[in-house]
Amino acid sequence: MIDRHLTPAIDAALSDYPAVALLGARQVGKTTLARQIGDARSAVYLDIERPSDRQKLTDPEAYLSLHSKSLVILDEVQHMPEVFPVLRSLIDEGRRAGQTAGRFLLLGSATGELLRQSGESLAGRVAYLELPPLQAPELGEKEQSTLWLRGGFPNSLLASSDAKSLDWRQNLISTYLERELPSYGSRLPAQTLRRLWTMLAHLQGGLFDVSQLAKGLLIDAKTVHRYLDMLGDLMLLRKLLPWHSNLGKRLVKSPKVYVRDSGLLHALLGLASHDALLAHPVVGNSWEGFVIETLLNAAPRDAQSGFYRSCNGAEIDLVVDSPDLGLMAIEVKKGPSAKPRRGFYSACEDLRPAHKFLVHSAADAQAFPVGDGVTAVGLRDLAQQLAAGR
Repeated sequence: MIDRHLTPAIDAALSDYPAVALLGARQVGKTTLARQIGDARSAVYLDIERPSDRQKLTDPEAYLSLHSKSLVILDEVQHMPEVFPVLRSLIDEGRRAGQTAGRFLLLGSATGELLRQSGESLAGRVAYLELPPLQAPELGEKEQSTLWLRGGFPNSLLASSDAKSLDWRQNLISTYLERELPSYGSRLPAQTLRRLWTMLAHLQGGLFDVSQLAKGLLIDAKTVHRYLDMLGDLMLLRKLLPWHSNLGKRLVKSPKVYVRDSGLLHALLGLASHDALLAHPVVGNSWEGFVIETLLNAAPRDAQSGFYRSCNGAEIDLVVDSPDLGLMAIEVKKGPSAKPRRGFYSACEDLRPAHKFLVHSAADAQAFPVGDGVTAVGLRDLAQQLAAGR
């Protein structure tokens, strides 16, 4: 078992809220973590996708009332929207009886759908937490390179070989294309969806150009937007928005797009080994996406983030701002001896951040200054600094 950093936050939320919604992509480890937490609380576990468990909820009010003294875990709960009004009623009834916390742990793999369903019925009664794939700070320094290649899905990361890891990820992609996306309303053929996802992989870290994607797929721009939103709801795609400040400068307005898990990115591109990855043109943008995903998952929940790029070439790969840590400008470089670009310094003159970092790929190197107030630092170290500011 790998200890997940989110465990204390889930325990704390269950102590404060009657319901906690744990969000995350499929196969990311939600069920394993929820069962681990549930075992310590003698919880009742129900998988909504299992017919026998779903049958128990034919009369959800009657069944859940039988377990009013226990934590009830409902897995893939977004597939049973009719249960949310019942949960609201039971939570309110429990509050009147003095049960104010720790009633339900809701697991879901579709952020938008679960937020909509629970928001309509459980407003003020539920806390939301997202479980990402395994992250660099949860593993040892020597495992960072493997994590980057294979991604953070446990079955992929812990596979006995790179080939078996790639095979698992390709099967997961096929499952999403042939089952998951159609279940959420996709009407495009699986082959077209695969082409869209693969095009996004080739555009990793690039500015979002919907017309280019629509032209390449022979579909309209609205359809592209809808499917990108769907991939975002399934926590597979991230849009990093541009950072805007009142500087009187012409700034880039298009977001950047990233396949969130580096392992899925490499599977979409057919990259089975480190040698293949290092020889591919996407290597720099892959490392950038890996770093950004790690840092944003570690950052405080109240942090604001984005990238900064002006029309005159000033650019910062990642900007993070939180009340406790201040404004941070982060440059991402693959090599441990790389230096920030001139555009990074120009952008820092525009934003005047409190902290300036260069994240390199050496897992075990100590932080060191590189000039003009910039500190070169390893990914795990900076992620731990961000997490300490939570």
